[in-house]
Amino acid sequence: MRVVVQRVSEASVKIDGDVSGAIGAGLLVLLGIEDADTQADVDWLVGKLVKMRIFSDDEGKMNRSLQDIGGGLLVVSQFTLHASTKKGNRPSFIKAARPDHAIPLYESFIATAQKELETEVQSGEFGAEMAVSLVNDGPVTITIDSQAKE
Repeated sequence: MRVVVQRVSEASVKIDGDVSGAIGAGLLVLLGIEDADTQADVDWLVGKLVKMRIFSDDEGKMNRSLQDIGGGLLVVSQFTLHASTKKGNRPSFIKAARPDHAIPLYESFIATAQKELETEVQSGEFGAEMAVSLVNDGPVTITIDSQAKE
């Protein structure tokens, strides 16, 4: 699994003009799933995200986690995170998992995160055309790949 994590003061996702999910302060997570991903990747990545200390404490240091601040989490599926640009000018998405493998992991990611957080996890809709809006706070943007475990 590959994610782009953005610390936000607010974020939302719309499908056909209707808001599917919205949060205030918290994390917007763009989630890409590949064929090699399993439930172990879900568990590792959710554990990392909810405990990652990227929110400011009273002294302005990044020392608080999403759990610590009771922040929101907005999860948006994004298969394009697995684009390969190695050959030519048209990206290849061959590493991105097909829906039969990706949808259960996407849903498990949301459910697993929900168990860890006090606030309701918001989300887009897998495979839908979505319009994502955000106000990046910081800005803070981090990429994580569960296959690399960095």
